Amino acid sequence: MKTICTAAGLTMLAAFAIAPAFAQQPPTSTRAKGVIESFDGSTLALKPENGADMTIKLTDNAAVFGVEPAKIADIKIGDFIAVGATPQPDGSQKAIVVNIFAESMRGIGEGFRPWDRPNTTMTNATVDSTVAGTDGQVVTVKYKDGSQKIVIGPDAAIRVYVPSDKSELKSGAHIAMPRIEKLPDGTLQTARIYVGRSGVVPQ
Repeated sequence: MKTICTAAGLTMLAAFAIAPAFAQQPPTSTRAKGVIESFDGSTLALKPENGADMTIKLTDNAAVFGVEPAKIADIKIGDFIAVGATPQPDGSQKAIVVNIFAESMRGIGEGFRPWDRPNTTMTNATVDSTVAGTDGQVVTVKYKDGSQKIVIGPDAAIRVYVPSDKSELKSGAHIAMPRIEKLPDGTLQTARIYVGRSGVVPQ
């Protein structure tokens, strides 16, 4: 009987130890883009492109980047870029949009995967070579698990990300937040914001 009671007691203790882990839900994340309605220095009100208005708190060390128009000539060997593209029959990727990341963003999302548009891909990688081709500039990029050949034609949207600060977070600015966390108390929080410049609407 003593052995049974001891086993039962241990089982109950284990159950109590596990219970708090289930009670504390981990943060969940999403992304959003839209227009700033207001910003008080730590919390912004967003009018999203889709859905209901959002109130989002910035972390103390939140990084802000301006997003400007760029040209094919701005893409250099060694740059870390993100390319949304359409797969081609020869295995290459035809660029729809090319984002030239700031150096501090190197490594973000590195790899090759489906994009959020039907039948498209996203490649975050380092430029290894770039040469002129018949259909546009041909850029070879490398990431830790492989490489891709990217064809950048004249119709591709090219943007460059520039380090900035919270002074750009003004009412009416177009912004995108690639990762918004929902904390256990329901608060929305982000550590990175992209702000459009010169008519660019960041994605």
